[in-house]
Amino acid sequence: MASLVLFDSNHKDLLPLTFTRPVAEIRIGILTLTQKWELLLSRKASFYTEDYLQEKYPMAISDDNLLVNGGVIPERDLAIQVGKLGYGEALSWEGKLIAARVGYNEATKILLGDLSGIRVRNLDVEPLQVLRPFDVFRLNGQALQLDFEELTRGRKSASLSSTNRVIAPENVFVEEGAYVECAIINASAGSVYIGKHSEIMEGAIVRGPFALCEHSSLKMGAKIYGPTTIGPYSKVGGEINNSVVFGYSNKAHDGFLGNSVIGEWCNLGADTNNSNLKNNYEEVKLWSYREERFVKTGLQFCGLIMGDHSKCGINTMFNTGTVVGISANIFGDGFPRNYIPSFSWGGAAGMVDYVIDKALLTAQRVVERRGISLNEVDKKILCHIYNNTQRHR
Repeated sequence: MASLVLFDSNHKDLLPLTFTRPVAEIRIGILTLTQKWELLLSRKASFYTEDYLQEKYPMAISDDNLLVNGGVIPERDLAIQVGKLGYGEALSWEGKLIAARVGYNEATKILLGDLSGIRVRNLDVEPLQVLRPFDVFRLNGQALQLDFEELTRGRKSASLSSTNRVIAPENVFVEEGAYVECAIINASAGSVYIGKHSEIMEGAIVRGPFALCEHSSLKMGAKIYGPTTIGPYSKVGGEINNSVVFGYSNKAHDGFLGNSVIGEWCNLGADTNNSNLKNNYEEVKLWSYREERFVKTGLQFCGLIMGDHSKCGINTMFNTGTVVGISANIFGDGFPRNYIPSFSWGGAAGMVDYVIDKALLTAQRVVERRGISLNEVDKKILCHIYNNTQRHR
């Protein structure tokens, strides 16, 4: 069986979400892109990514390799085409490599951008791709439905108790160990997936599409509008609309989060709100790390993009189209700027450098609360990001 290697093709375009992970480790729908490909191709993946991430996400090349663009959201038909690739064959879309099956030497060349010597066939249908951070919430509904179909095919849902009010129960799937009581779930507009050992507390109202991943919880009275995904080991409350939380993050209190993407190990303080629509209804611009300026998104609704390990205090207000980097600590009154560099400390009144030793200590405390250790590899990654983003602070 060919080795599966997921390669980055637009890593910089997806910052700050990819500061700490390969592109394929982005969560969209229910699963990460990695998990989707592994499920559909029935094999484990390795990664071709940035050098500083390679120790945590190693690459395993063999004499027979299936190279797949890690930013592509796989549909079953596409996965079948990729799985049937012959040796020396490749699939592309508008000149961009989607997948190739090659040997060791050819794999090295292709990963460096040399497609000579292989037979390339153009796809008939444009694949779904995560190309920019806002694509995560923009495409979340389609990705969620694809994942729902794959994860529930041929399986029977656990039952919900009679204390719940459920509309379109045929579109709801509950994993074993989930606890749901006195909630309202409307799946008529999209599927609802409730993961293992997750909890939906009393009074929560959910309108699909929606995914609550394993060991996560919706607090009492939460209001969820789809398409929304809450990744594993997260706690959320208040009002959420068309947003994705990668996992291990908390928005446990009231406040609005809309058209947003929140990384891992983040915490939004009580009554934190973000704007997702400009007062003049104009197109939203978003900070681009590649171009180092604000660029048009083509979207009228776009909220908050927050990288891993960032936090904000109570009553924080984020303006439309705000980008927060890695390990930022935001607090105080007023709107902070629309682009907050990694390892920044402060708010609207001004920002200072979040000293790396203190940032690492905070990160260690946070992950230890979940029974996880911040190992030396993780620390090296954070230190690399700190050093390479210093000029932005």
